[in-house]
Amino acid sequence: MSSTDAVKNMHSFAEFYPFYLGEHSNRTCRRLHFFGSTLSLLCLTAALYTGQWRFVLLALLCGYGFAWLGHFGFEKNRPASFKRPLYSLMGDWVMYKDIWTGRIKF
Repeated sequence: MSSTDAVKNMHSFAEFYPFYLGEHSNRTCRRLHFFGSTLSLLCLTAALYTGQWRFVLLALLCGYGFAWLGHFGFEKNRPASFKRPLYSLMGDWVMYKDIWTGRIKF
C-alpha cells in the first residue's frame, strides 16, 4: 500500500494528525505555514472590515503559497492537502494553535 493510500484510509483526524506533523518536521516549513496562516487571518479580517472580498482570495494565496513554498522548497514533499484536503486544513489550524501554545517548536 502506498503512503497516499494509507493516508486516504485514515478514518479520523486524530489518526491523521501525527502523519500531518511528520510531514512538517522541517522548522522552516512550519514557520512558513505559521506566517502564511497569520497573513491569511489578517486578510480575512481586512475582508470583513472593508467589505472588499478580494482579500479572501489574497488570504487563500497567502495560506497556500507560503505552505507550498515550505513543502516544495524546504520539506521536499508534497503538501498533505493533495491527499486529504479537509484534514490538512484542520491540521494547519491545529498546528498553528500548537505553535502559539508552545506545544510545537517554532
